[in-house]
Parts: sequence; C-alpha cells; structure tokens
Amino acid sequence: MEKSELIWRNGEFVAWEEAQVHVLSHGLHYGTGVFEGIRCYATERGPAVFRHREHLERLEKSAQLYYLPLTYTAAELREATHELIRRNGLDSCYIRPLAFRGYGEMGLYAQTAPVDVIIAAWPWGAYLGEEGKQRGVRAKVSSWRRISPAGLIPHAKASGQYLNSILAKTEAAQSGYDEAILLDENGLVCEGSGENIFVVREGEICTPGHTSSILDGISRRSVIQIAADLGYKVVERDIARAELYIAEEAFLCGTAAELVPVREVDGHELRAPGEITKVIQAKFEDALHGRAPEYAEWLDVVEPARPRSEGTQPTRAAVEAPSAGKVTH
Repeated sequence: MEKSELIWRNGEFVAWEEAQVHVLSHGLHYGTGVFEGIRCYATERGPAVFRHREHLERLEKSAQLYYLPLTYTAAELREATHELIRRNGLDSCYIRPLAFRGYGEMGLYAQTAPVDVIIAAWPWGAYLGEEGKQRGVRAKVSSWRRISPAGLIPHAKASGQYLNSILAKTEAAQSGYDEAILLDENGLVCEGSGENIFVVREGEICTPGHTSSILDGISRRSVIQIAADLGYKVVERDIARAELYIAEEAFLCGTAAELVPVREVDGHELRAPGEITKVIQAKFEDALHGRAPEYAEWLDVVEPARPRSEGTQPTRAAVEAPSAGKVTH
C-alpha cells in the first residue's frame, strides 16, 4: 500500500501512522462497520471524485441498516474528503470512508460503543491489474455462495460481510484464477467477489437483478445507463451458471476494478474483450476521466484550496465540521 501523509479521523487530520484504534474496538471483534470504495481521477478540470454523492448516500443507508448512527452528514464527509485530497496533494486516488463501532462496550448489543468515522485516500491502481482490463481475467465459480438476505443484508456494504468475499477470492486465487464469481442461495449467478457482473447473449446485455443478493453497485448503475445511452438492450434477470460458459462476452465492474472483461470461466473461453464490452469500456473510461461531457455531472471536482491570509490558521471547529456545500454529482 502506498502511503499518503494524512487520514481524516473523527473530524481531525492525523498522520497516516497515527490513525490507530484500540484492540478492543467493537468493529474489530464483530465486523460492525460500513464502508465505501470511491475513486478520484485526474481530469482537465482537476481532481474529480466519481459519483461522490451516490457513494456517500449509500454509506448513510448502509449505516442505517446496521443501526450505526453517523455523527457527520454526507455534505460534511464530502468536504472532509476534498480537504484530505488537497492536503495529501493527490491528483488521482482511491478513497475509503469507514464508519465502525469503536472502543467502549463489548457484547452484541453495544449501543454505547461510539461510532468512529475515518476517511483515507491513497494512490491505488486497478484492482485486477491493467493487463486484466485490457486482456480480460480468468474467473472461477466459487463453491461459496453469496450471503443470503435471510441472514444478512446484501444491499449494505458492511465490513463483516466481506468475509464471504474473502473466502471466495482466496479459493479462486489458490486455484490459479484471477477472480471468483459467486452464485446466490438459489444457484443463480450473483456477482464477483468485489464486482457486479454482466454477460452478453445474442447481442443483449444481461445482469442479475436486486433479488439475486447483489450489492447495488454504483459502477453497475453507471454501466447500465451508458449501455442504454449507446443503444444496447440491457435486461436485469436471473442468469443460470451455464450461461457464463456459453455467453458471447462477459465483464465485471466495480470502483476498485473499474470495468474488466472476463476471458475465461471455469476453463470455458470467452471472447475478450468482446466488441460490445470494448465499446462500453471505452465510454466508461471516458466518463471516469472527464472526457464524456454527457456524464460530467457524475464528477465532483475538487477545487483548489482558497488562499488564506498570512498568519491565519483554520480553526478546530472548521476542521471538525467542514461547511456543508452543494454536492456536484
């Protein structure tokens, strides 16, 4: 991991090495936390956070679903993120906001344990590698099923739930594959260990719907809109495992991975990158980097720091509670 200088923690900017938690923090023991993965890209308008508002709204909703009261608004977290990017001097970066129950009470119903909030940002390349984005990745259908809505909340991006993805990813990696594809409790295609999935069959783009235990991916939403705008038919439906093997094309998308073609599933070779995948990938990349004016509203530009009068310093209150501003999305 490439370090940055500062991390935002509970309203203060602290040195990277000093952003620590107590070993008895509730989230460390029980996974009681929610988070987001967000990216900022270098654009002609300056550093710009992709679909920032939607990510922060999902963070709020995930926290509500797991009874974690946030003490900062989305607007405050947005301003803190902008300031963190400025102070760290980053043009492009991965951003990780996290809210978790901290130190103060043990046990399953620990309502007095405080909810700590941090935001970290650091340079991080494509999760499945640049070569994977160009040539495609090899995927394995995992023996582990995606978490069921009967037991947890797939629509929440919750820390503890990712043990499910870790099992699937580890199994795939130890078997020599790049990524895992999980089925839902009914044996239907769900998603990758950290990405949503699309398959192309007879020119139609298909992706599992919300009843298939998927995370409501923000990159997924973006791809669906881009594909529709390009004139492709996009269908949200159940996808059988065998359809992964007979599809003309398949691709994964997520904030960390961006958009990645799949060239093989369980030894069955696919066209990668396929023609439809290439067209959508190119437009998606343009949207991320500010080269697609029709999607300019998806970018939250980080404005340069305002010059301060000589000798003045920001107050603690200003650092703890950044002013709420309109979110450009």
